[in-house]
Amino acid sequence: MDILNKIRARAKAKLKTIALPEIEDTRVREAAKIIEKEGIAKVLLFGRGMLAKVKQEEYAQKYYELRQSKGISLDDARKILEDPLYYAAMMTRNGDTDGFVAGASHTTPDVARAAIQCLGVEEKVNIASSCFIMSVPDCPYGEYGAFIFADCGIVPEPNSRQLASIAISNAELARKVLGITPKVALLSYSTKGSAKGRVIDKMLEALALVRQMQPELLIDGELQVDAAIVPEVAEIKYPNSLLAGEANVLIFPNLEAGNIGYKLVQRLAKARAIGPIIVGLNKPCSDLSRGCLTEDIVDCVAVTAIRAQ
Repeated sequence: MDILNKIRARAKAKLKTIALPEIEDTRVREAAKIIEKEGIAKVLLFGRGMLAKVKQEEYAQKYYELRQSKGISLDDARKILEDPLYYAAMMTRNGDTDGFVAGASHTTPDVARAAIQCLGVEEKVNIASSCFIMSVPDCPYGEYGAFIFADCGIVPEPNSRQLASIAISNAELARKVLGITPKVALLSYSTKGSAKGRVIDKMLEALALVRQMQPELLIDGELQVDAAIVPEVAEIKYPNSLLAGEANVLIFPNLEAGNIGYKLVQRLAKARAIGPIIVGLNKPCSDLSRGCLTEDIVDCVAVTAIRAQ
């Protein structure tokens, strides 16, 4: 069974309710039918003008309590909660749904802003970030062609502490959603001192922090991507690597590298890219690329459902 079928099967094992606040998008409506038909999750499909007034007022009151220190008035909160995106996020915060998925007709900053403001950031990681689950056909690397790429959508220039938290969050996602042992590589243009630079220092600092925070995690860096995922190259460039060229969670040094990297693999290798999945929050949610396919939405819902189990 390939990784995508495994994800759907894991979601079906314990049914969760996921909000889809973009009913106006044809792809979302089609995805909702597939999700319900296959028993992947229960879906709540809605859009602007379809929000329950009583719940809208309840969520506005709670949003106001969350954000009043930021200068948000109750009237501001009521206006914000007219947006189905914020309504879905507050539904999830309130426990009326188990998670939400949006982004087919919203930008990543829009979805991330609603998610962070309404769901809040987990104290133990202290940063929200995003990742893609990549499924590369006919690929011997990673976990039989499956990888997690992070961060590809939220944090432009993460510092070493943020990178450490991103690595830990995505290792946890690999365990929970993919059911695999995470093997984490901190990527760079250098492999263990083959070059010098500020970015390399940052990755080394991140490595030291992760080893303090989670000493049991299998992680190494700084590594060029071929030394991280190709055993034969790892043997040449860094034969003492703990990963031995078998990394399945790839942590990029910045947003540019992550975003470019996932799109190159998606388009040139005809890989499936599930996400962006937002990690580091108190409740699960997933973003979508505005160029997503119906199947991508189905798989994002399945991932979100597993995370809520």
